[in-house]
Amino acid sequence: MIPIPLSMVQEGERVRVVEIRAGRGLIRRLLSIGIGLGDVIEVISNSPPGQVIIGKGGMRLGLGFGMAHKILVLPA
Repeated sequence: MIPIPLSMVQEGERVRVVEIRAGRGLIRRLLSIGIGLGDVIEVISNSPPGQVIIGKGGMRLGLGFGMAHKILVLPA
């Protein structure tokens, strides 16, 4: 199965992070807010070109569309 960008995931789907195609700064930022490789997240809202709202472990986070496009995922 081929990973797709988080920005293309439909609302309500649960996915697993398999790759982050970004520089060290963005990877550090994602890790600081609790998103890393292997994490399972749920897409709560996705309205391009705005924000992608995700849920993980009882918290909700808003990611910019460009940032979400660099996070590659597979179905959980």
